[in-house]
Amino acid sequence: MFVSLNWLKNYVDIDQLSPEELAERITKSGIEVEGIERFAQASTNVVVGYVESCEKHPNADKLNLCQVNVGEETLQIICGAPNIAQGQKVAVAKPGAVLPGNFKIKRAKLRGVESNGMICSLQELGVEEKYVPKEYASGIFVFPEDTEAGADVTELLNLDDIIIELGLTPNRSDALSMLGVAYEVAAILDVPIRLPQTSLRSADDVAEDHVTVRVEAQDVNPYYGAFIVKDVKIGPSPLWMRNYLMAAGIRPINNVVDITNYVLLEYGQPLHAFDYDKFGSNEVVVRMADEGEKIVTLDDVERTLTAEHLVITNGKEPVALAGVMGGADSEVSDTTTNVLLEAAYFDGQTVRKASKAFDLRSEASNRFEKGVDPNRVREAGVRACQLLSEYAGATVLSGVVEHDQLDYSEKEVTIWTSTINDRLGTSISDEEIADILRKLHFNFKQDGETFIVSAPTRRQDIVIFEDMVEEVARIHGYDNLPFTLPQGGSQAGGLTKNQALKRHVKRFLEGAGLSETVTYSLTSKERSGQLVSPEVKDTIVSTVSLAMPMSEEHSTLRVSILPEMLNSAAYNLARKQADVAYYEIGSIFVSGEEEVSKQPDEKLRLAGVLTGQWLTHPWQQEKKPVDFFVAKGILEALFASLKVDVTYKQAKIDGLHPGRTAQLFAGDRAIGFVGQVHPAMQKAYDLKETYVFDVDFDYLLEIHHNEPSFAVIPRFPSVSRDIALVVDETVPAGAVLAVIAEAGGSLVKDIQVFDVYQGEHLEEGKKSIAFSLFYQDPERTLTDEEVEASYQAILAEVAKQFGAELRG
Repeated sequence: MFVSLNWLKNYVDIDQLSPEELAERITKSGIEVEGIERFAQASTNVVVGYVESCEKHPNADKLNLCQVNVGEETLQIICGAPNIAQGQKVAVAKPGAVLPGNFKIKRAKLRGVESNGMICSLQELGVEEKYVPKEYASGIFVFPEDTEAGADVTELLNLDDIIIELGLTPNRSDALSMLGVAYEVAAILDVPIRLPQTSLRSADDVAEDHVTVRVEAQDVNPYYGAFIVKDVKIGPSPLWMRNYLMAAGIRPINNVVDITNYVLLEYGQPLHAFDYDKFGSNEVVVRMADEGEKIVTLDDVERTLTAEHLVITNGKEPVALAGVMGGADSEVSDTTTNVLLEAAYFDGQTVRKASKAFDLRSEASNRFEKGVDPNRVREAGVRACQLLSEYAGATVLSGVVEHDQLDYSEKEVTIWTSTINDRLGTSISDEEIADILRKLHFNFKQDGETFIVSAPTRRQDIVIFEDMVEEVARIHGYDNLPFTLPQGGSQAGGLTKNQALKRHVKRFLEGAGLSETVTYSLTSKERSGQLVSPEVKDTIVSTVSLAMPMSEEHSTLRVSILPEMLNSAAYNLARKQADVAYYEIGSIFVSGEEEVSKQPDEKLRLAGVLTGQWLTHPWQQEKKPVDFFVAKGILEALFASLKVDVTYKQAKIDGLHPGRTAQLFAGDRAIGFVGQVHPAMQKAYDLKETYVFDVDFDYLLEIHHNEPSFAVIPRFPSVSRDIALVVDETVPAGAVLAVIAEAGGSLVKDIQVFDVYQGEHLEEGKKSIAFSLFYQDPERTLTDEEVEASYQAILAEVAKQFGAELRG
């Protein structure tokens, strides 16, 4: 909601505060102010000028030579605006003026003729083009004829206005109107509120003789009022009204449309004006649409309706989509002389269905969806008729033709001073609570500490006792509520085992160079089956889809974190972020039922995505792209820090490269995988070579035991031996390493693979794997005989199990 402070001053006195102070007071009372800005940048020395003459420039076809009276003097000004004409009142920047953007106006010669100033458009005075009336969008602005020449344009055009943007929560629909904001500010500042006076002179002619109203859908349209306004003279609305509409973010159109928009913003009640002569009958029928029925709306789009949509009809065909948009056939135009004015109360859910179905969000639909004040519906119609009579020369027929089954009752809430103080920790007196209710303009009955409060219909968010506690607290002042330190022992709070482990894993991965992502828990139906870990896949019977998803892209609960992470990686790669390293700890949702009748099980997983360069040293001309061993190495180091023994076995998993994928096992239990995304899937996501991992984090939490340990630093020398074994190319290096570790005995402290070779001097189908063996005993110096005995035992065992030969 954009609030013009100049407009707000018509209802409540706010001059005692600066805009910043007022914004702070509003925010502290519970409605967040999201921004404060000027309606237009400041300009100086710009006044109203009267164009006494306008002739063609002697040396230019598209320029005009104007003599402009600016009050104290007449200036010769050259103007190229297409709509400049003699007799106009225009905005003139005199020599020495400074326009927005620090644009200084000087005397100059244009095509050999002197020009002393500039005739300005609204855009040049700092008004955003989207708010400028269409007739002035490509030319200069023309003031009404009664504007005084020489007057400063700043106040006339509302250029000194300050706009406050309110970030409203859905329950505060009352603040979607200027009067609602005025009530709020009046309560905060404890000042009187000035409500608009509606004194309407009606003709002797009665509206009931010209129109009838029949509502068939009474449950969703409890009130419909029709006013008849005749002899309307279409033209521009008064300047002050245009200024307020532009300040609120609405482009002025003509006096009839502007008046309905003005009342919408003033009262928070949407209205709609039909051209009575184009309406098609003298009968208004409100009903649910027929299935497949069509209407052409004001934006000239034909829309197909369903039985869920509420429509206004002339008894035969729809002329408006209730609460959303009118029909093109009955639109008010420059030829309109008679108007049928609608003031109605429509069900918010019904309006929302239509608004969402046709993607038509408007100021009107927004207010109906949030809820309008029942007591302002008819009143807003009367206010609009008053303005039409005053500023459109209209004759308002007597009475309003209405269908009225609206509930105007106020909700009663009982509160007790002692209970409020108990909830807030305060010592507010009965008198102070009574004073707060007075500031809020709430009627109440008091019996000692008991108050029976009648919440006005404009405050539909006041329903229960807790709502009133909030009202008392915010008007009393949140800053005035007492605060205390927590009571209890001196022991500070700490992390649980699971929290500490999760934090350790996050720090480790971030230290390794990965960044955390938080992706959607919802994905598309197509992606929901991608990159699912085998041990998870075995437990899934069906995926869980939302009954009413916001979009197909986010319609199904994920059973793998990776698809959305790949989508995030692709998004960043498309924006020139070529090196991506992500991790995420999040939940997947597993259902073991064919027909989902209960909540799915949530399982915690750790996932990662890596692509691009892992290491870049430009000075040394060294680059290391991400590969399988980078991803595997990160996991190995992580598991080592957790003291968890994990083995890797080559595997084929859907969506992964069959030759660059390993499944992870902790003992005999499968806990995830690591590997390269299959080239076909990489292409589908528009990714380059990408590696991923997925780990059962719940199981890591279960098996991890953080027992402090200490290893004595060895004082005795170590022995290193290298061994190169020739084996079949199908034999995994990990399997050979495991046999070496077992056969070497306790003296072998570490084993590393440092080379794999295939090619010249080796038989086809064979490969050479080179291992570095590290021997050490912390209690003594090893002898050559002990090392040799272990070495020979290793050779014998690998020969026995794999047919391995020592490479010559």
